[in-house]
Amino acid sequence: MPASASPPAPAPARRRRAWRWAAGTLGALFALLVLGIVVLTYWDWNQAKPWVERKVSEATGRSFAIGGDLSAEWHWPQPLESGWQRWVPGVTVRAQQLSMGNPEGMEVAEAPAKVSDGLPLLPAPPRPSADGARHADADASAPPRDARTMGTIANASATLRLLPLLSRTLMLDTVVLEAPDIVLARKDDGGNNWTFRRPDVPAEDRTPWRLRVDQLVVREGWVGYVDGIKNLALRARIDTLAPGDPEAAQGRYGVRVALQGRYGKAPIEGHGVAGPVLTLRERTVNYPLRLQARTGSVQAQAEGVLANPAALSGMDLQVMLKGASMADLYELTGLVLPNTPPFQTRGRLIGSLAPGKAVWEYRDFDGTVGNSDLHGSLTYTSAKPRPKLQGHMVSKQLRLADLGPVLGAPSGKRPQEKGTDKRPGKVLPDAAFATDRWNAMDLDLAFSGQKIIRPESLPLENLSVRAVLDGGRLRLTPLRFGVAHGRIDSEVELDGRAKPLKATLQGSVNGLRLSALFPKVELMEKSLGRLDGGLALAGTGNSVAKLLGSSSGQARVYIRDGTFSKQMLDLAALNLGSVMVAKLFGENKEVQLRCAVADLAVQDGVARTRNVKLNTDEAIVEATGQIDLESEGLDLRIKPESLKWKFFSLRTPLYVRGTFADPQVGVEPGPLLLRAGAAVAAAVVAPAALALVPVTVPAAEDDANCATLLAGSPPAAPAGQGKSPRK
Repeated sequence: MPASASPPAPAPARRRRAWRWAAGTLGALFALLVLGIVVLTYWDWNQAKPWVERKVSEATGRSFAIGGDLSAEWHWPQPLESGWQRWVPGVTVRAQQLSMGNPEGMEVAEAPAKVSDGLPLLPAPPRPSADGARHADADASAPPRDARTMGTIANASATLRLLPLLSRTLMLDTVVLEAPDIVLARKDDGGNNWTFRRPDVPAEDRTPWRLRVDQLVVREGWVGYVDGIKNLALRARIDTLAPGDPEAAQGRYGVRVALQGRYGKAPIEGHGVAGPVLTLRERTVNYPLRLQARTGSVQAQAEGVLANPAALSGMDLQVMLKGASMADLYELTGLVLPNTPPFQTRGRLIGSLAPGKAVWEYRDFDGTVGNSDLHGSLTYTSAKPRPKLQGHMVSKQLRLADLGPVLGAPSGKRPQEKGTDKRPGKVLPDAAFATDRWNAMDLDLAFSGQKIIRPESLPLENLSVRAVLDGGRLRLTPLRFGVAHGRIDSEVELDGRAKPLKATLQGSVNGLRLSALFPKVELMEKSLGRLDGGLALAGTGNSVAKLLGSSSGQARVYIRDGTFSKQMLDLAALNLGSVMVAKLFGENKEVQLRCAVADLAVQDGVARTRNVKLNTDEAIVEATGQIDLESEGLDLRIKPESLKWKFFSLRTPLYVRGTFADPQVGVEPGPLLLRAGAAVAAAVVAPAALALVPVTVPAAEDDANCATLLAGSPPAAPAGQGKSPRK
């Protein structure tokens, strides 16, 4: 008969077997727990150091050593847990005298050693100050760090939770680092020491473990950074703020930072507080910062948040900048700005500082430059081949003296301006333009000045300019401002790509009232006349003096409907004009001016007269000769032509010689062969105007009084044609 199947075990038997298995499993777990406690408590963990060192070295591709004790102990309750999980034991692992090496071939030397290949010297940690001693919390010292060591730690401890291990999560309650000294480095070829060489492990063999750290405490820590590309070397002291520390601002800030170092040749130092270190692991978090820093003459203060500190994005900071000149910001920020008097600004900085993707805005800033106020907004965009700065700025009250360094005039206070101070007897500014930086950045800035103040004169108004720097070529177009109830319009182009620099200038002056330039004359209710003119010049050179000294072009100036006398010119402090008028018309004679014309051709830095005449009720005065803009020399002959000779106190021609700084007026002893260009008495009345004026002047040329002087005038030659040697 067929065998029948075994009858099923009765239910009680199955339950007894299940209980036996459960009891056996619990017993095994308990035994393992007891064994773990015994092993963890009594086993010498130093025996595992070679295995740990080998595994870490294999994982990182670096040398790794534990020079001190390695130990472990049970830890409970868990301070960061609640409920029953608070009483689940954890394990605290401690290690002393840890060190990790740099990649092979990379050495980071510390001052005062010799410079490493491709790297600046790392600043040595300063001696502990009284403030630093106040915060010290450990007397342990890390192992000495040499050039081939990336970092050392005196003591490190980490508390591990056990339950998360079941979900392949390595959860550390608290990590404490005492006296860490870690150095990050990037060589000039781009190689760095923070990229670790990991072993090639097939994807299927990789273990999906996760790491989580809830609290990080750093005591007496040092972090160094050297960058061979930017020639930057920094050393920062980092300490975790203790609970209740006044600087913690009720938990807003977590670490204290103090740094020092060099950026190029400029020393850097700073200090401040920042949010807890562990919040940096979050992708989006409002990480708080409050920092103060100084490099060279530049001081900076910043307070606010970074929404994504890992990517240096989501920046929203209140920033104060202060320095001896805006040009000094170049080494710190890469911004190409002109030399200025001392400045200070405060505004809101928002955007991103991510390398290669930086886009930020310095919004609604207020400040001062010299004694002038400054307001506006700037936007910076990182791009290839050059970044770009755009924006607008406004000054409600701009001192003309504060524009001097921007235009190359010497202040006598900055090293780069000393070249001008070494030109005795010269007037034209010779401070060199910093064209070597022009190709580092493009810019498009608009500036307007609502009121311009010049010492001892009527305020100038309505200055506006748009500056466009593109690929090393700077254009000021248009450059406009009102002065003395008139208007000056000009366009300037400076090509920094050429060596030496090439420049072109075109402009016009319309309706400028000369007496308004001299308040003492205007108080007499007298008019020196109305000035109109035009100018077109092209030259080469790296300063205003060199550009004018090599320039070619033409200039035409008209002065109409004026009155002048020796007394009026004395009040205007125009000594040269005063002497000439006294010799031509007498000490007390008031002369009515119909029209004055100065038509000059400029070739190779020498301005020669084509038609320079002055028409009064009594006479026509003609000037011939030349003005050498390179040597700043004058060689002019002033010849009166009688209309009413009885009004003249002198009928013999005059000469004007000497230099811009020391002109000399005298009586010609007899006929003289002229060696150069021309000037006119009316042009002497306002010598500064000739440097500003622009070339076609329809309103003046149609004037009936001026038409008499223009009759027979030689045609204007195209600017720059021909070569005429200096004599």
